[in-house]
Amino acid sequence: MNGQERPEQAMLSHVDRDGNLCMVDVGGKDETDRRALARTEVLLSETTMRLLQEQALPKGDVLSVAKVAGILAAKRTHELIPLCHPLMLSYVDVRFSIEPERNAVVIFAEARTSGRTGLEMEALMAAQVAALTIYDMCKAVQKDIVIADCRLLRKSGGKSGLYEAPDMVSHPDDQG
Repeated sequence: MNGQERPEQAMLSHVDRDGNLCMVDVGGKDETDRRALARTEVLLSETTMRLLQEQALPKGDVLSVAKVAGILAAKRTHELIPLCHPLMLSYVDVRFSIEPERNAVVIFAEARTSGRTGLEMEALMAAQVAALTIYDMCKAVQKDIVIADCRLLRKSGGKSGLYEAPDMVSHPDDQG
């Protein structure tokens, strides 16, 4: 850097005045109850969807394995996203909504904690790894699986308060 701060750098929380990457110091923040809900979907062929619903895929019970994989991923987010803080998660869940008319498995991942920083990344990581696990467990019968539309639906807690995606569609079992 030449010592001149660019205006957009002033808004980046993970970049210091000299342009160096840094982890945000959350030590002075208050602990609050925090929640995040993310969503993604896996688009399958009609044949693969039928096999998934019948639990007849060669690798076994796809959704059970994907659920565990998503939960484990949320717990390890800080190991994979370089500037994420390790969080003491109080709750993580991965839920599925099967939409056979679209040949889609919609994944909802929720994370909760009481802490000083948000956990959007943990919810997003859980959703993505669950989707990748579905892909892995179905790839023997279908190679053109699509993982689509991963996004944060809602977050609450902390200084910024509540965020809800404008067109948020929640899972019927969602607890808010």
